[in-house]
Amino acid sequence: MAKPELSARTVLEPLSFFNLSDHSRAQVTSLAIYTVSDSQCLIYIGTQFGALFLFSVNPGNPNDETRSDRSNSPSVLQNISLLRKVVVGNSSVESIQVIGDFGKLLVLLGGFLFTVDSLLLQPVKRLSFLRGISVITRRLRSSESESSNLSALSSSSEYTSTSQRFLQKLGSGIRANGLKMKETVQQRVDNHVFSVVIGKRLVLIELVLINRVGKSDQDIDDGSFVILKEIQCIDGVMAMVWLNDSIIVSTVNGYSLFSCVTGQSGVIFSLPDGSSLPRLKLLCKEWNLLLLVDNVGIIANAHGQPVGGSLVFHSNPDSIGEISSYVVVARDGKLELYHKKTGTCIQMVTFGGEGVGGPCVVADEEDRTGNLVVVATPTKVVCFRKLPSEEQIKDLLRKKNFKEAISLVEELECEGELSKDMLSFVHAQVGFLLLFDLHFEEAVNHFLQSEAMQPSEVFPFIMRDPNRWSLLVPRNRYWGLHPPPAPLEDVVDDGLLAIQRAIFLRKAGVETVVDDAFLLNPPSRDNLLESAIKSITRYLEVSREKELTPSVKEGVDTLLMYLYRALNNVYDMEKLASSANSCVVEELETLLDDSGHLRTLAFLYASKGMSSKALGIWRILARHYSSGLWKDPVMESGSQDGGTNIVSGKETAAAEASKLLEESSDPGLVLQHLGWVADINQVFAVQVLTSEKRVNQLPPDEVIAAIDPKKVEIFQRYLQWLIEDQESYDSQFHTLYALSLAKSAIEAFQAEIASQNLDPGRIEETNISDHRTSLIFQSPVRERLQIFLEASDLYDPEEVLDLIEGSELWSEKAILYKKLGQEALVLQILAL
Repeated sequence: MAKPELSARTVLEPLSFFNLSDHSRAQVTSLAIYTVSDSQCLIYIGTQFGALFLFSVNPGNPNDETRSDRSNSPSVLQNISLLRKVVVGNSSVESIQVIGDFGKLLVLLGGFLFTVDSLLLQPVKRLSFLRGISVITRRLRSSESESSNLSALSSSSEYTSTSQRFLQKLGSGIRANGLKMKETVQQRVDNHVFSVVIGKRLVLIELVLINRVGKSDQDIDDGSFVILKEIQCIDGVMAMVWLNDSIIVSTVNGYSLFSCVTGQSGVIFSLPDGSSLPRLKLLCKEWNLLLLVDNVGIIANAHGQPVGGSLVFHSNPDSIGEISSYVVVARDGKLELYHKKTGTCIQMVTFGGEGVGGPCVVADEEDRTGNLVVVATPTKVVCFRKLPSEEQIKDLLRKKNFKEAISLVEELECEGELSKDMLSFVHAQVGFLLLFDLHFEEAVNHFLQSEAMQPSEVFPFIMRDPNRWSLLVPRNRYWGLHPPPAPLEDVVDDGLLAIQRAIFLRKAGVETVVDDAFLLNPPSRDNLLESAIKSITRYLEVSREKELTPSVKEGVDTLLMYLYRALNNVYDMEKLASSANSCVVEELETLLDDSGHLRTLAFLYASKGMSSKALGIWRILARHYSSGLWKDPVMESGSQDGGTNIVSGKETAAAEASKLLEESSDPGLVLQHLGWVADINQVFAVQVLTSEKRVNQLPPDEVIAAIDPKKVEIFQRYLQWLIEDQESYDSQFHTLYALSLAKSAIEAFQAEIASQNLDPGRIEETNISDHRTSLIFQSPVRERLQIFLEASDLYDPEEVLDLIEGSELWSEKAILYKKLGQEALVLQILAL
């Protein structure tokens, strides 16, 4: 009974088994397969004493349960039936050619050809017109364009006389040129061309099947053979293959090629002395040939030119077969499977046991899509079936051979057997298996290579069901090879338990599928959980760039924030919250508030247009930043010299609040928060009041009333902005601005006089103070006052003059008197 040996990949599985020793003690010499339908395959076996056996087997797909018991249940494997047996002659059956569409067999035995129906119901007929045949092969054509139409030769004058003689002997009722000899009109409906070797002659013959017009389609004669051509051959031909217009033959001396059109021949290559018997095999899938030199198989095209690499077998095979992308060789009760392109031995199956007692014979369906291989020994027949591609992949995944599984899918995709969608599917399946094996980084690598996988499939690993996004998760268990999704904490805990069980079993001598690295050095729960969270985070970050539905986007961004918080990754939390995002605020408010990530919550509020809540948080943060420094990532990234800019936490809060206030057109909201922002940084306050970002400007009267009288420079800068930038012609604003400047100029003059009586240290302190408050204006206050008094005609000069009358601001007084038209006073001031 066939038992596959332990290997990385299982391509062939035993389908049926039959013990020949109960029916014949003769050695099997030839095999042939013909697939009738999806549920029936006929197997023909020829023996050394001329017997022909017919078996029937069902090649259909066994279910998984049957497959799992297949290696242990003889009753399952013995689902092959012997239909009947006939005796063709008393010598070895050398070849069986199945003409399935005609329902006939062509059998070579004792130098003669015999015909018999495919079910072995009718008597065997011997074709006596050809004698001494040693080898026969059937012509196969890869395409019409690659081969000539040899049937036209039957009507040429060169071969008509010969053909007529043979047809008359057979009593076929037609001439070689197809003209009518009887009253019934005849038509050729199909043709099969063969090449036979007789001594040093290569004879090309055609089996013509005849349908007499006027009768039913089933009324077809047994057919007639027509000799198409004879070609001078070489002596000692042992094997032969006919592909398109090339006939390749092998002898003990080497391989030669004959053209069936011109009859010309040439040597492909010669064999060295002492070589094993040469063998030929037609590889139908790629329409190539396999030429054997000892234990090396050389793949060549129809012209005898090598293509690709060579296949090196473990030993000289008894027989060679083909199935899909593999070459099958048999010897000493072992079946080996080699990949044609890589030359790798994929699988080895032992089926003959000890002491096979004779050579093995292999047969395939000689079909590009065939899935069956039959191998026979003197005592048994075993039929192997190619596992469906999906079953091969599943088998590798169960054995944890993930890399080979992916390689197999890529190989099958290149060969057109699987779609690109299947490759994406398998990448996702591998990813889930690796995830439950605690290889999180590798799992995500496969997730990212799967175009078919949806981001929502990882949601259950982050948040327990039920939740807002439970219905978005596809209920797709793939092939059921991994457990259902569970939170990462549960996955890690279950994985650690599996590792502990494996360690115990290993000590007891039981092999397990757990990673050896984990057994030798069990990982910690914290490290595994951190790796899991980082890996899923990476997957969601990449998923954000994909085209997703709005609901899935919400899930991706919200759960990404969950993961950032779990890692305490403040930088990425704030980056996500402050950028365009689809986070659901209700899902994150409590989480961020309880964990103290108020900055992130403020950014999130702001990104959702909830400015009032965001400003409330910034006000609270500014109030509680009584000490310490805050490393601002925004200013850090904008550093010119690569250094780190450190700003106080209060100013950071004020800066973020001012950004929101600059865009707000709500006077109540702006003026509510203007005071505390101005207390921290007057420049921010000015930027808020003079912002051009808002849609509607703030009412000037309300702003002027709300400005703290102590914040003189804010008041002056706002009035300057109204007059100069907003081009206000309101005389009230002009007068207020002039009075404020004049008052500040008087105070500055007095401070300057007073500073002359201070010690140097106090003077330096005063200069520092002046410098600190001069960030709003770059020019001295008197200069600004004089410029404004000269430029504006809308303020009340008398009111300003009354304010500065008792001061030493003589230049300003001159300007004002000039505005009032009192030129004499102006000249007196200038004279002074």
